[in-house]
Formats: sequence, structure tokens, C-alpha cells
Amino acid sequence: MLVALGLGSLSLRPQLVGIGPLLPNIQDSLGVSHAVAGLLVTIPVLCMGVFAPTAAVLASKVGTTRAVSAALVLVAVAGITRAITPSAFLVLLVTVPVGVGMALGNALMPLAVKGGLESRPLLGTGVYTTGIQLGAFLAAITAVPIADIWFGWRGALGVFGIAAALGAVAWLRFSPREQGSVVAVTGIPRLPLRSPTAWLLVAMFACVSVNYYGLGAWLPDAYQEHGWSEGHAGLLIAIFNLATVPAGVVVTLLGDRIGARRSYMLLAAIMLTAGTVLLIEVPSGAYAWAFLGGFGNGIMFPLMMTMPLDVARRATDVSAVAGMMLGFGYTIAAVSPFALGAVRDSTGSFRTSLWLLVGITTALVFVALQLGPRRLSHGVTVEPRMRPLADDT
Repeated sequence: MLVALGLGSLSLRPQLVGIGPLLPNIQDSLGVSHAVAGLLVTIPVLCMGVFAPTAAVLASKVGTTRAVSAALVLVAVAGITRAITPSAFLVLLVTVPVGVGMALGNALMPLAVKGGLESRPLLGTGVYTTGIQLGAFLAAITAVPIADIWFGWRGALGVFGIAAALGAVAWLRFSPREQGSVVAVTGIPRLPLRSPTAWLLVAMFACVSVNYYGLGAWLPDAYQEHGWSEGHAGLLIAIFNLATVPAGVVVTLLGDRIGARRSYMLLAAIMLTAGTVLLIEVPSGAYAWAFLGGFGNGIMFPLMMTMPLDVARRATDVSAVAGMMLGFGYTIAAVSPFALGAVRDSTGSFRTSLWLLVGITTALVFVALQLGPRRLSHGVTVEPRMRPLADDT
């Protein structure tokens, strides 16, 4: 189960994170503005918000294992198709199914952990979030070199699509086969819209995601404005994502006590804020600041993805809380690449855009202060929207 989670999750970010270092080339090749180029990041993130709540429906019909398989195959097929699509409009259009596949994969992973590793939720969550972060790092560090030696940005996206196909094969090979499903979802739940705790999780996830995808889309471009080469500027995102990997491992090993998690979240929020400020004001140390911010993100991500397991007891409740957190959180975050690109178009530099991200990470500190053990221990229980569906096993 751990091997399946680790290898399958490698496919859930390269088609998105690998875009950032390539955006200047894509923008020139397709002849579009910063705002339109930002849609290549906005669309997948928006899809991850809009389609995340549907993951429980898919899992309830075909089982979690088959649902994850379908999501990974969709990422692979759509990613390869996008690499050979000619026009800007069609490239944006094919980006939609790429985002749908990532949305389903993201939302289904907590269900897989709930069914297969319920006694060690942070361990299971840490494995697949580390896989996501490692995949993001590999995409960030290889995007420009692949583009330089093989058909430009299209070649890089094609390689990421092929890698996603290999991830789907790995999931199919190693995921448990007991009765055809990792966990059965027994109903289609309502989102816990009246729960203050659920909305705090949405706010936390949105703040972290706005910062992550905002920096991922435009930090390399911002440093090219400082005179950095494409390769050196793209390395900033690679370092940011590299730092998330050891951070995720550390918090996975040390953060199993719910009471300690708020301290880790506060530390991570402060690191994200400090790293973003330093990237703006002290560009000479950009590699160190990128590592600092990435380490904070790496601490925060597995903690966020464990929260639905902390506050929910049943599989339907986990899927409802995760669907709401991911759905609203990603939908809010989806605005950031487009909006930050538009601000850059109107101001002529990325400085204002990056300071907006500092405001977001500052808000994250206040959100983390609200998520203490007492609030988390109350839990979130959701009533099914309809009569429970029959277990397909």
C-alpha cells in the first residue's frame, strides 16, 4: 500500500509544476500575455477545486483503487495530448482534463489512506504527499533541460505525460487487490458547510495553495526580470520543491500527535512568510530563501492533508471534509496565477504580485492559531445526501 501511494502520487504534479519554468517559452511560442499564460496554471488548480468533491461519487461506484487508476490514466493521456496540440486555445482546452485527473487523484488519496492505513494516518498521508512533492521537484528541475534537448516545451510536457503513464502502471501493480477496492465509500455526503472547523481547513488550504501556485507560476519569470537566465531562474522552483521532500519526511515521523501539529503549522506558516519576503527584498540569497519557503510548505502539506482524517471518523465524512477543503481551497487558489499575471501586466514588474503573496501567508499564521487540539477533537460529522449506495465489494 505504501509503495502504491508513493509511486502513484508522483504523477499528480509534474504537468502543473513543470509549467512554471517553461512559461516564458510557452508565452513566446503561443504569442499570449502573462495573464493568458497564467491560465495554464489556473485551469488545473481550478479543476482540482471544482472536481475534488466528485471523487467520492466515483469511488462509491467503482471502488477507490479503480478510481485512482482512472485518474492517473486521465492525467497521462491528456498530458501527452496537450504536448502535441497546436494552438493556444486547444492547449488551454486540453489542460482541463489534465486538471480533472489531478483533482480526482488528490481527493481519492485520503480515502485510500483511510481504508488501508487507518491506524497510521499521518504515515500514509506523508508517503503520498512526499510522492507528490518529489514529483513536483523532479518536474521543476528537469523541465528546462528536457525542453533544451528535445522539442522545446512540448517535449518536456510529453515526457511528463509518459511519466504519468508509468505512475498509473505502478499504482495498478502495487495497490491492494482485496475485493477490488481499497475502501468502500458508503454514501454520497453533503459538504459540511455549517462547520467552522471545515471552513478553517478551507482557509488554511487556500492560503498555502495560493502561495505555492503563485510562486510556481511566476517566480522564475520574476527573477528573469532581475537578469537571471532561464535555467537559473527555473532552479528556484526546483529548490523550493526539493526542500518540501525532507520537510515532509520529518513531519511525518514527528507529527503523529494531534497536539503537536498546530506548533508545526505555525512554524511552517512563519517560514513561508519569511521566505517570500526575503525572495522579494534580498534576491542575492534567492536559493536559500526558496529552500526556506519550500521547507515550510513541505511541513504544511502533509499536515493539511491529514486534517480530514483528524476531524472525521467515517469514510463518508473524510470524503466530505476533504472534498470541501480541496474544492473551495483549490478554487480560491486557482485565481492566483491569472491574477498575479494580470497585476504584472498592469504594473510592469512582479514586485507587487509577490507582496500580495506575503499578505496571504501572513493570514495563514492567524488561521493556524485557530486549529488547536480542542477544535480538532470535536470532529465533523456529515449526513449522507442520499440513501447509502451499495458496496461494490
